[in-house]
Amino acid sequence: MNIYIGNLNYRVREENLKRVLEEYGAVDSVRIIKDRDTGRSKGFAFAEMPDDNEARNAISSLNESEWEGRRLIMKEAMPRN
Repeated sequence: MNIYIGNLNYRVREENLKRVLEEYGAVDSVRIIKDRDTGRSKGFAFAEMPDDNEARNAISSLNESEWEGRRLIMKEAMPRN
């Protein structure tokens, strides 16, 4: 399942986010979206978890929780058109 993670602290790194998600199961990839010109985080990311049940558990556990001073927004990512 592809997961959208929003409202991230701009200092968060992909490896830190992956470590948090791995508490709920296997994580294939984490990608923080960055500004093309500045290279700074845009405050959201996408993560890929191969097991849908583990992904749903991570979403329900972490959505609206506070991490690194920000309240996370987590949900299943919509497919790109």
